[in-house]
Amino acid sequence: MEPIRIDEVMGRERYGAAREAVRRRLIEHKRRRRVAVGEHVTFLFEDRATVWYQTQEMLWVESITDLDAIRHELEVYNALLPGPDELSSTMLIEITDQSRIRAMLESLLGIDRAVTLEAGQTRVPGVFEGGRQTGTELSAVQYVRFPLTAAAREAMVGGEPMVLVIDHPGYRARAVLPEDVRASLARDLGEPAAAAAAVRYVRDGR
Repeated sequence: MEPIRIDEVMGRERYGAAREAVRRRLIEHKRRRRVAVGEHVTFLFEDRATVWYQTQEMLWVESITDLDAIRHELEVYNALLPGPDELSSTMLIEITDQSRIRAMLESLLGIDRAVTLEAGQTRVPGVFEGGRQTGTELSAVQYVRFPLTAAAREAMVGGEPMVLVIDHPGYRARAVLPEDVRASLARDLGEPAAAAAAVRYVRDGR
Protein backbone atom coordinates (compact mmCIF):
# COMPACT_ATOMS: atom_id res chain seq x y z
CA MET A 1 0.00 0.00 0.00
CA GLU A 2 1.41 3.37 -1.03
CA PRO A 3 2.57 5.58 1.89
CA ILE A 4 0.81 8.83 2.72
CA ARG A 5 2.51 11.70 0.87
CA ILE A 6 3.18 15.07 2.38
CA ASP A 7 1.00 16.74 -0.27
CA GLU A 8 -1.99 14.77 1.09
CA VAL A 9 -1.63 16.39 4.53
CA MET A 10 -4.01 19.27 5.25
CA GLY A 11 -2.64 22.52 6.68
CA ARG A 12 -3.51 23.27 10.30
CA GLU A 13 -6.11 25.95 9.58
CA ARG A 14 -7.89 23.91 6.93
CA TYR A 15 -7.88 20.79 9.07
CA GLY A 16 -9.19 22.66 12.09
CA ALA A 17 -12.15 23.92 10.08
CA ALA A 18 -12.94 20.45 8.73
CA ARG A 19 -11.92 18.37 11.75
CA GLU A 20 -15.37 17.45 13.06
CA ALA A 21 -16.64 16.43 9.61
CA VAL A 22 -13.45 14.44 9.01
CA ARG A 23 -13.92 12.63 12.33
CA ARG A 24 -17.48 11.64 11.43
CA ARG A 25 -16.38 10.24 8.06
CA LEU A 26 -13.46 8.40 9.67
CA ILE A 27 -15.82 6.74 12.20
CA GLU A 28 -17.98 5.56 9.31
CA HIS A 29 -14.90 4.26 7.48
CA LYS A 30 -13.58 2.44 10.57
CA ARG A 31 -16.88 0.61 10.96
CA ARG A 32 -15.88 -1.44 7.91
CA ARG A 33 -12.39 -2.08 9.30
CA ARG A 34 -13.09 -3.03 12.92
CA VAL A 35 -13.75 -6.48 14.39
CA ALA A 36 -14.46 -7.32 18.04
CA VAL A 37 -13.15 -10.72 19.14
CA GLY A 38 -14.79 -11.57 22.42
CA GLU A 39 -15.59 -8.99 25.07
CA HIS A 40 -12.26 -7.24 25.47
CA VAL A 41 -10.24 -7.40 22.23
CA THR A 42 -10.81 -5.38 19.08
CA PHE A 43 -8.85 -5.39 15.83
CA LEU A 44 -8.74 -2.32 13.57
CA PHE A 45 -7.36 -3.11 10.13
CA GLU A 46 -5.24 -0.19 9.02
CA ASP A 47 -5.27 1.40 5.58
CA ARG A 48 -4.28 4.73 4.08
CA ALA A 49 -7.36 6.50 5.48
CA THR A 50 -6.83 5.36 9.07
CA VAL A 51 -3.11 6.16 8.92
CA TRP A 52 -3.75 9.55 7.30
CA TYR A 53 -6.17 10.41 10.12
CA GLN A 54 -3.77 9.34 12.88
CA THR A 55 -1.04 11.44 11.32
CA GLN A 56 -3.32 14.44 10.87
CA GLU A 57 -4.53 14.23 14.47
CA MET A 58 -0.98 14.04 15.81
CA LEU A 59 -0.02 17.13 13.82
CA TRP A 60 -3.09 18.92 15.17
CA VAL A 61 -2.73 17.92 18.82
CA GLU A 62 1.02 18.61 18.92
CA SER A 63 0.72 21.81 16.80
CA ILE A 64 3.33 20.48 14.38
CA THR A 65 3.89 22.71 11.35
CA ASP A 66 7.60 22.29 10.59
CA LEU A 67 8.04 20.34 7.35
CA ASP A 68 10.81 18.12 8.66
CA ALA A 69 8.73 17.28 11.73
CA ILE A 70 5.73 16.50 9.51
CA ARG A 71 7.90 14.17 7.40
CA HIS A 72 9.01 12.43 10.59
CA GLU A 73 5.41 11.84 11.70
CA LEU A 74 4.55 10.49 8.26
CA GLU A 75 7.45 8.06 8.50
CA VAL A 76 6.26 6.86 11.91
CA TYR A 77 2.63 6.33 10.94
CA ASN A 78 3.27 5.03 7.44
CA ALA A 79 5.00 2.09 9.14
CA LEU A 80 1.50 0.90 10.16
CA LEU A 81 0.44 0.38 6.54
CA PRO A 82 0.26 -3.19 5.24
CA GLY A 83 2.88 -4.42 2.81
CA PRO A 84 2.12 -6.43 -0.34
CA ASP A 85 -0.10 -9.47 0.33
CA GLU A 86 -0.43 -8.49 3.98
CA LEU A 87 -3.04 -7.21 6.40
CA SER A 88 -1.98 -4.84 9.16
CA SER A 89 -4.02 -4.25 12.29
CA THR A 90 -3.98 -2.48 15.61
CA MET A 91 -5.17 -4.83 18.37
CA LEU A 92 -6.72 -3.08 21.36
CA ILE A 93 -7.25 -4.77 24.71
CA GLU A 94 -10.13 -2.78 26.17
CA ILE A 95 -10.76 -3.07 29.91
CA THR A 96 -13.21 -0.57 31.38
CA ASP A 97 -12.80 -1.64 35.02
CA GLN A 98 -9.66 0.23 36.08
CA SER A 99 -9.08 -2.08 39.02
CA ARG A 100 -8.77 -5.11 36.70
CA ILE A 101 -6.43 -3.71 34.06
CA ARG A 102 -3.11 -4.86 35.47
CA ALA A 103 -4.30 -8.36 36.42
CA MET A 104 -6.01 -8.94 33.10
CA LEU A 105 -3.05 -7.78 31.03
CA GLU A 106 -0.80 -10.07 33.05
CA SER A 107 -3.20 -12.94 32.37
CA LEU A 108 -2.82 -12.31 28.63
CA LEU A 109 0.97 -12.56 28.48
CA GLY A 110 1.85 -14.74 25.50
CA ILE A 111 -1.13 -13.62 23.44
CA ASP A 112 1.33 -12.85 20.63
CA ARG A 113 1.48 -16.61 19.99
CA ALA A 114 -2.27 -17.11 20.15
CA VAL A 115 -3.80 -15.04 17.31
CA THR A 116 -4.62 -16.46 13.89
CA LEU A 117 -6.69 -15.46 10.90
CA GLU A 118 -8.60 -18.22 9.15
CA ALA A 119 -9.23 -17.51 5.47
CA GLY A 120 -11.20 -20.37 3.98
CA GLN A 121 -9.20 -23.49 4.87
CA THR A 122 -5.96 -21.55 5.48
CA ARG A 123 -4.69 -20.42 8.88
CA VAL A 124 -2.46 -17.34 9.02
CA PRO A 125 -0.64 -16.73 12.33
CA GLY A 126 -0.54 -13.12 13.48
CA VAL A 127 2.92 -11.54 13.59
CA PHE A 128 3.19 -9.10 16.50
CA GLU A 129 5.45 -6.06 16.57
CA GLY A 130 8.28 -6.58 19.03
CA GLY A 131 8.92 -4.48 22.10
CA ARG A 132 5.33 -4.33 23.34
CA GLN A 133 5.57 -7.21 25.80
CA THR A 134 8.05 -8.26 28.46
CA GLY A 135 8.11 -11.28 30.70
CA THR A 136 5.82 -9.49 33.15
CA GLU A 137 4.07 -6.70 31.24
CA LEU A 138 1.85 -6.44 28.19
CA SER A 139 0.80 -3.25 26.38
CA ALA A 140 -2.93 -2.83 25.83
CA VAL A 141 -2.12 -1.69 22.28
CA GLN A 142 -0.51 -4.23 19.96
CA TYR A 143 0.33 -4.11 16.25
CA VAL A 144 -0.36 -7.34 14.39
CA ARG A 145 0.32 -8.26 10.77
CA PHE A 146 -1.08 -11.19 8.83
CA PRO A 147 1.19 -12.16 5.90
CA LEU A 148 -1.15 -13.83 3.43
CA THR A 149 -0.24 -16.93 1.49
CA ALA A 150 -1.52 -17.23 -2.06
CA ALA A 151 -4.26 -19.56 -0.81
CA ALA A 152 -5.33 -17.15 1.95
CA ARG A 153 -5.44 -14.22 -0.45
CA GLU A 154 -7.47 -16.19 -2.97
CA ALA A 155 -9.91 -17.22 -0.27
CA MET A 156 -10.34 -13.68 1.00
CA VAL A 157 -10.76 -12.08 -2.42
CA GLY A 158 -13.03 -14.94 -3.47
CA GLY A 159 -15.47 -14.25 -0.65
CA GLU A 160 -14.80 -17.24 1.60
CA PRO A 161 -15.42 -16.79 5.34
CA MET A 162 -12.68 -15.15 7.36
CA VAL A 163 -12.39 -15.74 11.09
CA LEU A 164 -10.18 -14.09 13.70
CA VAL A 165 -9.24 -16.54 16.44
CA ILE A 166 -7.63 -15.98 19.83
CA ASP A 167 -6.68 -19.27 21.49
CA HIS A 168 -4.99 -18.31 24.73
CA PRO A 169 -5.44 -19.93 28.17
CA GLY A 170 -6.66 -16.61 29.53
CA TYR A 171 -8.80 -15.62 26.56
CA ARG A 172 -10.49 -17.84 23.99
CA ALA A 173 -12.73 -16.22 21.41
CA ARG A 174 -13.40 -16.15 17.69
CA ALA A 175 -15.21 -13.76 15.37
CA VAL A 176 -16.33 -14.14 11.77
CA LEU A 177 -15.47 -10.99 9.85
CA PRO A 178 -18.68 -9.27 8.72
CA GLU A 179 -19.06 -9.22 4.95
CA ASP A 180 -18.49 -5.48 4.67
CA VAL A 181 -15.18 -5.87 6.55
CA ARG A 182 -14.08 -8.80 4.39
CA ALA A 183 -14.98 -6.87 1.23
CA SER A 184 -13.09 -3.79 2.42
CA LEU A 185 -9.95 -5.84 3.09
CA ALA A 186 -10.28 -7.64 -0.24
CA ARG A 187 -10.39 -4.28 -2.02
CA ASP A 188 -7.12 -3.36 -0.33
CA LEU A 189 -5.50 -6.28 -2.13
CA GLY A 190 -7.29 -6.13 -5.46
CA GLU A 191 -7.98 -2.45 -6.08
CA PRO A 192 -5.01 -0.17 -5.24
CA ALA A 193 -7.01 2.90 -6.27
CA ALA A 194 -9.53 2.16 -3.52
CA ALA A 195 -6.96 3.01 -0.83
CA ALA A 196 -6.35 6.45 -2.33
CA ALA A 197 -10.08 7.01 -2.74
CA ALA A 198 -10.62 6.25 0.95
CA VAL A 199 -8.26 9.05 1.95
CA ARG A 200 -10.03 11.50 -0.38
CA TYR A 201 -13.40 10.57 1.09
CA VAL A 202 -12.33 10.90 4.73
CA ARG A 203 -10.41 14.11 4.04
CA ASP A 204 -12.73 15.86 1.61
CA GLY A 205 -16.04 13.99 1.74
CA ARG A 206 -15.91 13.03 -1.93
